Amino acid sequence: MNLNGKTVVVTGAANGIGKGLATRFAREGATVVCADIDTEAACSVATEINGHAVTCDVSDEASIKALIDHVEDEIGPIDLFCANAGILTLGGLDVPDEDWERIWKINVMSHVWTARHLVPRMIARGGGYIMTTASAAGLLNQPGAAPYGVSKHAAVGFAEWLSLTYSHKGLRVSVLCPQAVRSEMTRGFEDSVASIDGMLEPEDVAQACVEAIESEQFLVLPHSKVLDYIRHKSSDYDSWLRGMNKLNQKFTDDD
Repeated sequence: MNLNGKTVVVTGAANGIGKGLATRFAREGATVVCADIDTEAACSVATEINGHAVTCDVSDEASIKALIDHVEDEIGPIDLFCANAGILTLGGLDVPDEDWERIWKINVMSHVWTARHLVPRMIARGGGYIMTTASAAGLLNQPGAAPYGVSKHAAVGFAEWLSLTYSHKGLRVSVLCPQAVRSEMTRGFEDSVASIDGMLEPEDVAQACVEAIESEQFLVLPHSKVLDYIRHKSSDYDSWLRGMNKLNQKFTDDD
């Protein structure tokens, strides 16, 4: 997909990866809708890029539906929806159920709700594009953060399902799986396991996304080493798990 002239929605656009995507897509000639629960920050980004700002709480299906309805009715048919908003929850067996429920809504169900209200519209007009921001944790898991690793695995799985179910009807899907990217989410975690191969800037990630969208590539890996880790995992699962256990012991306090 060539982004010039396209209508693009980016959730979580107020900062970090989302802001980087919104800024870069605007440079490519797209009309960008910056959606975020932080209305003031979304408006600031939208002003910088001559885009639009819409308040959206992705933990609420009605809010996502309202976002889609507003854009389609007032701005134009959505060509590309970047389901980027997400949260990080640390911990393991000690994480309360309510925290699991919250991260599940934001990191997983928001993608389901987006597809439920947008994919039929895209299919009816011949196709469209959805890009989901997951994480390398969705392919490799995350020491010290069970809710994050599990929810991001589910996000990758749902993106796969969308592609295998609707690609013949014109839907294109990409899933972004970076390691650490400089943002509010990673502030204070510069030396975490996710930063083992370096921390990228949002602009670097946006460049990788533009290239993937132009070539309609499913898996977007701004950190190239992730592909090597996936290959190791698939070729020798037990060896990979032993290595991950060593990382867990190095980067967490768990015994």
